[in-house]
Amino acid sequence: MHDVIIIGSGPAGYTAAIYTARAGLKPLLIASSVEAGGELMKTTEVENYPGFPEGLMGPDLMANFQAQAERFGTEILMDDVVEVDLKPTIKIVKTGNGKTFETRSVILATGAAYRELGLPREKELSGHGVSWCATCDGFFFRQKTIAVVGGGDSAMEEANFLTRFADKVYLIHRRDSFKASKIMQERALANPKIEVIWNTEISQLHGEAKLTGVKLRNTVDSTTKDLELDGLFIAVGNDPRVWLVENQLELSPEKFIKVDGRSSRTSISGVFACGDVIDPTYRQAITAAGSGCVAALDAEHYLQDAH
Repeated sequence: MHDVIIIGSGPAGYTAAIYTARAGLKPLLIASSVEAGGELMKTTEVENYPGFPEGLMGPDLMANFQAQAERFGTEILMDDVVEVDLKPTIKIVKTGNGKTFETRSVILATGAAYRELGLPREKELSGHGVSWCATCDGFFFRQKTIAVVGGGDSAMEEANFLTRFADKVYLIHRRDSFKASKIMQERALANPKIEVIWNTEISQLHGEAKLTGVKLRNTVDSTTKDLELDGLFIAVGNDPRVWLVENQLELSPEKFIKVDGRSSRTSISGVFACGDVIDPTYRQAITAAGSGCVAALDAEHYLQDAH
């Protein structure tokens, strides 16, 4: 019987592990066999994580997180959770390798996946001109020509933010109107550095070692043209990884796990959630880590009160 099992291994999961391990709770962290380390494993240079003035590579940052969690006695299992039974008393966690664990509490740090366009070489060029995070990577595109694809609030926000660095920002949208809020649209449309390309989708990415441009396809008449770019930011939404728990826990309207106020408490006692799986707004390593700390402290207090 475990005191706490943590599902997920990004900044939130590892921070929860560090705190619960230091509290003597001997956490088991189930990291995933494929996605271990979370979204930061797909990132090249991380320059905005406090404490690393020179910056460091995303995978190196996650290796540091893991080493720190292990130093305090976290048991890490590289396996995939395939089923959970989140009863208010003893919770059951099953993995792909056929193992079954019982635990008094669960911390869910399963994250959210950025939606991809589904183009060939999209993953390959991630971190080499293709990005899903303006606040992470915008700095690398000073005085460059870039594009943002999307039509919602996050696309408008990213396009506006990127004009601080880039000389030119194209906003590519497959329809003839945005679904973003009125104020966000007005800001983007009023920005002299932003040019909107309506009724258009990206059909191909150009470039070998790094992105050099895209092929655009008109969604009305199917004509195509090439556009030279230094960078492409994809802002077409993200999907919280909730399939394990969506029939057991209360979710927000956007399908993120719902927590009680600023806590990590979910709709079932002894089940806590943290990181990007509860956060449709900020989606940063530092906010995820802070959220993992909250979950660990909430779990610790829950277990103290339960004894």
